[in-house]
Amino acid sequence: MKKVVYLLLAVMTLVACGKKETAQQEEKAEVVKTMILQPRKVMRQLSVSVNLQGYETVNVAPSVTGRIEHIYVEVGDEINKGDSLVRMDQTQYRTAKLTMANLETEMARMNALIESGSVSQQAYDQAKLGYDQTKENMAFLKKNTYYRSPFRGIVSAKNNEDGELYSGAPIVTITQVDRLKALIAIPESYIPVVKQGMKLTLKSEIYKDHTFPAFIEIVYPTVDASTHTFQCKIQIPNANRLLRPGMYVTTMLPLNEDNVICVPYQSVEKLVGANDRYVFLNENGRAKRVGVTLGQRIGEDVEIIAPEIVPGAEYVYVGQHKLVDGTLLEIAE
Repeated sequence: MKKVVYLLLAVMTLVACGKKETAQQEEKAEVVKTMILQPRKVMRQLSVSVNLQGYETVNVAPSVTGRIEHIYVEVGDEINKGDSLVRMDQTQYRTAKLTMANLETEMARMNALIESGSVSQQAYDQAKLGYDQTKENMAFLKKNTYYRSPFRGIVSAKNNEDGELYSGAPIVTITQVDRLKALIAIPESYIPVVKQGMKLTLKSEIYKDHTFPAFIEIVYPTVDASTHTFQCKIQIPNANRLLRPGMYVTTMLPLNEDNVICVPYQSVEKLVGANDRYVFLNENGRAKRVGVTLGQRIGEDVEIIAPEIVPGAEYVYVGQHKLVDGTLLEIAE
C-alpha cells in the first residue's frame, strides 16, 4: 500500500514539473528597443498664452456736450500725433473766446491802474482771478471742441456720424499698433529669476515659422494670493505690423539652464480616460511600469520626472505599446 502511495506522489510531482516547464516555455517575450537614460542640459522656458493689446488706446470722449459737427477719420485710417479727430459744437468755445478777449482788455487796463496806484490790490486780484479762470476754461473747451490724437496710431472703431448728438460714449477709438503689450502671469516660484528688461520671444499659430522679440517692461511687485502668480507687462515692437491687438500668442521666457532627462514624446503612454502618464523600464529582463510627470517639451522630446527616472536606467522607447507591468522582454539589437 505504501509503495502505491509513493508511486502516486512521484507521478503527481512529475506532472506538476512538466506543467511548470510548459508554462515557462509558452510565456512569450515582447521584442522592444531600449535606451540608457542620460541627463542633458536644456534652457528652462516658461510658456504662457496671452492676448495682445495695443500699447496705448484712447477712446475719444470729449468732456463737452452737444452736437458732433465733424469726424475727420474713418476706421483703418493711420493717424499721427496731433492730427484732428473730432470737431464738436463750437458755441461754448466761441463764447469763451469773446469773454477772454474782453477780459484781456480789462486786464491791460487793470495793470496800468495798479502800477499808478489808482486801484486797490483787492480789486486787481479779483480781476486777475476771473481772467485766469476764463483762460483755463477756454483751453479746456478748445481741447474738447477740437479733439486731436495724443499719439500715432490707427482708428480701430467709429461709433458716431456727423451731426449726431454726443451721448458720452466714445466717438472713435485710436489704438497704437507699432508697439503692443501684454500681461503675463508667472508662478511665484520664479520671482528670483524674472527681472525687468529680460528678453523673450512670441509665437503665433498664424506665423508658424516666425518668432517675435519682446521684453519685460514692468515686473509687478505683488503676488496674487489666490493663484500664487505675479504679473509682468511685456512690450512687443511691431513696426512691420504683422501682429494685431487681440491676437492670441504664446510667450516663451528663458529662465535658467538645468540638467534633465528627456525621452521621445511618442514613447510616453497615456492612461485611457485620464491624464496620467507612464513609461516602461527594463528591470532584469522584465517591463517595469513607472508613472511619470511631464516637464518641458524640447522639440520631439519631453522631460519626464519620477523617482525611478535616473541616469543609467534602461528605458523602453519602441514596442512599449504592447507591454504591461512584468512582461518578459527581448531586447532588439
